Formats: sequence, C-alpha cells, structure tokens
Amino acid sequence: MAPIKPRISVEYAENATIVILTDERILEEKDIQALQESIMSVIEQVEQINLILDFRNVRALSSAVLGLLIRVSKKIYERDGQLRLCNINSRIYEIFKITRLTKIFDIYKDRESAIEGLPAED
Repeated sequence: MAPIKPRISVEYAENATIVILTDERILEEKDIQALQESIMSVIEQVEQINLILDFRNVRALSSAVLGLLIRVSKKIYERDGQLRLCNINSRIYEIFKITRLTKIFDIYKDRESAIEGLPAED
C-alpha cells in the first residue's frame, strides 16, 4: 500500500506563495516526513520565496511538526526569503506560546494580514 501523502494546496499571490495545510491532524512521523518533502519542493522552485503556511484546516499536530517548521524556516532564511504563518487555531497557538515559538515565527491572524507588506518574490 502506498503511503498517504499529507495534502497541501499551493496558491500564489502577487508577492507570496501560500501553502495551505489541508490535513486536520498531522501526527504520524510518515505524514510529517511527506509534508516536509512537499513543502521543501515548493521552496526549492524559486530562488527567494515569501512563504505563507496557512493552518486553517489543522486542528491537531505533534511536536515533530514544530521541528519541521524550524527546518522550513531555516531553509527559507538561507535563501533570503520570509516565512509567515496564519490561521492557527487557539489550541495550537497556545503550544507556540508555551514553546516560545511565537518569538521565532511571524504569526498572523489571517492570510490577508500575512501577505501585507511582503516584498516581491524573485
């Protein structure tokens, strides 16, 4: 049986690439690994990327996802891009606060505010 890939949806705004996480629960290691591959392939398509991760569908995630976000962030910043997160539900946002990741990640209420003020992508 083929592994089930986490579903992401990619949209493009004038100055950002938006990755919408479509799975409600991101808990299994194999799912997180597949999600990393999907997001990294999006990042590698352009030299400099303004990436917005939209969490609107996510209701539960494991701590391993936080590690994935840090790896994604590092990859984007190495390429002089920007990473912004949006639409994080209140329970998951509490995890970001407790782990002090709110100081590392730029978190926005919604997609529109996340896009605002981004420079043009290369």
